[in-house]
Amino acid sequence: MEFSDKLQTLRRQKGLTQEELAKALFVSRTAVSKWESGRGFPNIESLKQIADFFDITVDELLSGGEMLNIAEKKENAFCDILFGILDIASSLLFFFPLFAQRSGDAVSAVSLLSLQGNLKVLYLVLVTLTILTGILTLALQNYHKPFLEKVKHKTSLTLTAISAILLVLGLQPYAAVLLFVFLAIKILILIKTR
Repeated sequence: MEFSDKLQTLRRQKGLTQEELAKALFVSRTAVSKWESGRGFPNIESLKQIADFFDITVDELLSGGEMLNIAEKKENAFCDILFGILDIASSLLFFFPLFAQRSGDAVSAVSLLSLQGNLKVLYLVLVTLTILTGILTLALQNYHKPFLEKVKHKTSLTLTAISAILLVLGLQPYAAVLLFVFLAIKILILIKTR
């Protein structure tokens, strides 16, 4: 039996209306209605309150599949947050002097914004795309569509890897190391959560 059916059954066994249950749980009647119709799902604190109110365990309240879905959503949210933060952290390249600027015999450290040369535009585009990917990942972390779930982490990994490789080829080792560290962290996160 699914959570929505269990909640409705438990509420009716106690002879409560949705309004009365909502008051007892300190939530809105709309929330209870959504939970019972399967259009919404309570957070972990509300699940604990519901279980306590009906004097059952959370395990009894949820089916195994529902518990796995909750755990999976938490893992995905964790990945999304870390990927988003790392992608946005690529903006450090705009301001920190991690690029080598050669002029004659001298080499000076400059930020991406101060860099001169043919590859500057390519670096700017890749870093900007990476930052935008991070912003979108954070903004859409609660938007669960199968296509989006597959694409967002792959896009982030791909942009970071391409940027790091191009920085190595462009003889920009410090900036490349930073992006390789970000890439390694992302890969470790994926390995840990899969």
